[in-house]
Amino acid sequence: MTFRYDFAPTPFGDALAVFSDEGIVRFDLSESEDPHVPWLLESVSRQLGAVPEPDPGAADELAQLLDEYFDGSPVRFDTQLRIDWRLTDGFARRALRAICDIEWGQTLSYGEVAVLAGHPGAARAVGTACRITPFSIVVPVHRVVRSDGSPGQYGAHPERKRFLLDLESR
Repeated sequence: MTFRYDFAPTPFGDALAVFSDEGIVRFDLSESEDPHVPWLLESVSRQLGAVPEPDPGAADELAQLLDEYFDGSPVRFDTQLRIDWRLTDGFARRALRAICDIEWGQTLSYGEVAVLAGHPGAARAVGTACRITPFSIVVPVHRVVRSDGSPGQYGAHPERKRFLLDLESR
């Protein structure tokens, strides 16, 4: 199995995209100029048991979909890209797959996603799955909100979550 990486442009900067032979395995909004990218690549290497090689152009299809998305088109990444789920498992994987079904412009609470994923009462576990997802934007964890309807966090960047929700509400 080979792994490769490239960067894809977003309004937040060039984001890291890692691919396997089976599809996208990680999409992280850490910018290419971010000093954490070497650390992130190290972390991904440990998780995969292999070092991804740079592959300029590997993210071209993803970049095109991102352009459409940020232009306001309701892109559903999981039906237009192959996703390699190897960095997820168990309930987190079920929760992330359920999140893929949240429609453009819609939101569900962490508790509602827990029900869809087969574990009512596991709202905190859904929050953890959202926090550790290897698929920012590709799996729309930004569409999962608190039970009172407030957005909540998005890693260390709640302003990004608000941006994405506002984009989809137009």
